[in-house]
Amino acid sequence: MPKVTLLQWQMLAAVADHGGFAKAAEVIHKSPSTLNHAIHKIEEQLGVQLFEPRGRQVVMTEAGQMLLRRARQVIESAASLEEVAEHLAGGLEAEVTLAVDQIFPRDALAAAMLGFSQRFPYVRVQLHETVLNGAVEMLYESVADLAISGIPAQGFLGEPLVDVPFIAVAHPDHALHRLDRSLDLRDLERHRQIVIRDSAVRHRGDHGWLKAEQRWTVSHLSTSIDMLERGLGFAWVPQTVIQPALDAGSLKALSLRLGAVRHATLQLYYRDIDSAGPAARALAEALIEASSSTANSLSGEVGRE
Repeated sequence: MPKVTLLQWQMLAAVADHGGFAKAAEVIHKSPSTLNHAIHKIEEQLGVQLFEPRGRQVVMTEAGQMLLRRARQVIESAASLEEVAEHLAGGLEAEVTLAVDQIFPRDALAAAMLGFSQRFPYVRVQLHETVLNGAVEMLYESVADLAISGIPAQGFLGEPLVDVPFIAVAHPDHALHRLDRSLDLRDLERHRQIVIRDSAVRHRGDHGWLKAEQRWTVSHLSTSIDMLERGLGFAWVPQTVIQPALDAGSLKALSLRLGAVRHATLQLYYRDIDSAGPAARALAEALIEASSSTANSLSGEVGRE
């Protein structure tokens, strides 16, 4: 058991903050003798001198200052613990599970998470980055409290967040670009397509595959982009991820007669909106707000293309 109580540390901090025993006693409604006794008790229990006389005043020793810094951390942690307990007593969740399709704009996700953490700093967030049916499957299995997916979730009502354009791209030196003409399906089928593996286990599907004979399936968008930039194939990639590569010239949009740009509308789903706690609702609100500004910027980018 600790030798020094939290109240004793609080008294030490009060004396330091208010410049002496008399003023501190007045502020925290304790007698100067009570504070004096508490400080001497700490010194006796720890074998460390906290204050030393200097003229008519007493000043904190270096050892006292170091202990005070640590004591403030203890005091703040205790206050935070009580705050968390109050939130939990009021129905606040200890943790929220969020499943997000990898095509969801990263800036929007970061902004939403930051805004949420400022309101609920002690609520943990389990973030699952999914592909295709992955988020919906977590919703069906009651694993996710919230899910963002471009695949409709049967039996759930979604809130539209953002429309994500998918652009057909390849390395500027890829053979498809060297054809120097408008491309059709037959052209694409002769070359390797890079697709993203559905992260779902029981509800997996092949979305966007053109049945090309050459097909590489990867698990993450970053892997797909790396292969594209190495000239290893073509793919439809979300503009939310690919725009920097297009701007830098490391990838180039394919000139297709039809289907050069596809669209996926991402929606936000609650596992159960009626039973959702304040943290889940706050995170959903933050995601909706962050998506709104991102949607405007994406509209501008599409217009530029």
